[in-house]
Amino acid sequence: MNPMDEKPLHVGVFGLFGAGNSGNDGSLEAVLDHLRAARPDAVLDAMCGGPEVVATRYGVPATRLNWYRGEYRTASRVGAITGKALGKLVDVFRTAAWVRRHDAVIVPGTGVLETTLPLRPWGFPYSLFLLCLTGRLLGTRVALVSVGAGAIGNRPTRVLTRWSTRLAAYRSYRDAQSRDAMRAMGVDTARDEVYADLVFALPAPSAAEPAGNRGPVCVGVMDFHGSNDERELAEEIHGRYLDGATRFVRALAEEGRLVRLLTGDELDRPVADAIVDAVGSPLVTVAEAASLADLMKETACADSVVATRYHNLVCALKVGTPTLALSYSAKSDALMAEMGMGAYCHPAREAEADRLLEQFRELERRSAEVRRVLIERNLVVARRVEQQFAALAAALFPPADHIHAQRETP
Repeated sequence: MNPMDEKPLHVGVFGLFGAGNSGNDGSLEAVLDHLRAARPDAVLDAMCGGPEVVATRYGVPATRLNWYRGEYRTASRVGAITGKALGKLVDVFRTAAWVRRHDAVIVPGTGVLETTLPLRPWGFPYSLFLLCLTGRLLGTRVALVSVGAGAIGNRPTRVLTRWSTRLAAYRSYRDAQSRDAMRAMGVDTARDEVYADLVFALPAPSAAEPAGNRGPVCVGVMDFHGSNDERELAEEIHGRYLDGATRFVRALAEEGRLVRLLTGDELDRPVADAIVDAVGSPLVTVAEAASLADLMKETACADSVVATRYHNLVCALKVGTPTLALSYSAKSDALMAEMGMGAYCHPAREAEADRLLEQFRELERRSAEVRRVLIERNLVVARRVEQQFAALAAALFPPADHIHAQRETP
């Protein structure tokens, strides 16, 4: 067969990208960077939540994830309810048509198999199920790559998630507890591997060397209302979290510390603004960080970080800055333990300012030791991400002679 007649490899990426969550976008960026370096011949595109943002920022054609544009808004009127219902049917055919055009589709990282935040089964769990089902029916290999997973209480969501995972051609997880969660849900994980979060593949600035004057403290905040199974307690949980975070930031400001508030999603900005207003100190400001690269720059310049969102933690740990997790789920605890920081976790649901300050001061006392530990752990994690990409290539992109043989078969 003439090499000039070979069809290019078509690879799609699928997920809630371009919708205001920097962690999701960072996972997309890591996979696109890898594909462009390893498979420069591949034709790439995306099916995602914010196609205009993805197309502009990452330079790939993008298709909207849902036909109905109000998919993630609460539907109360008849027109909206009808639109959502019709959209579910239309999305079956839209997803199948998109999947058919690809040799492989990658779902890169993020917590696509968990419900640590409020989530309806007919939202993204349904979209993921359609992807994996049509991939299996149409012969397109779907890969769930270094994804997060967790126990799911809601039965419809659990069923959709279990079948999505079973139908995928390739699965790997960002931590062992994610694989354990899927095994407990009845998925055969015997051949599934654990690697690391894909964001660890992104380039990062070096952590700033400690200087004579104290640097800022970065405090990552979140629009936290509990998990999908805690909807009835959502406002109580949010109020307790916001009060604890505000008291902690106020205590730092009263000590004369500069505080930079970080966010990880557009939904977090009102929380940051509320803390600034409540503390009322010029020492407390909100960082304008639109991407994980921006977050890494902020955390690299900090003396220490206290953060809630999972990928705020990843950014801080990756650049080697001493970090305390205001943890809202087991995935944060697992990440901190993996990076040698297991002693520095505080539950977001019980944000208690005095105890948080005690842990923070202990972290700062051990800053030099912690930085050395993080350098060592980052080397280990970087190797695991490289292993993930090698395993993905072997699973999805067989040797060229095998591809040619398949394409030459009548």
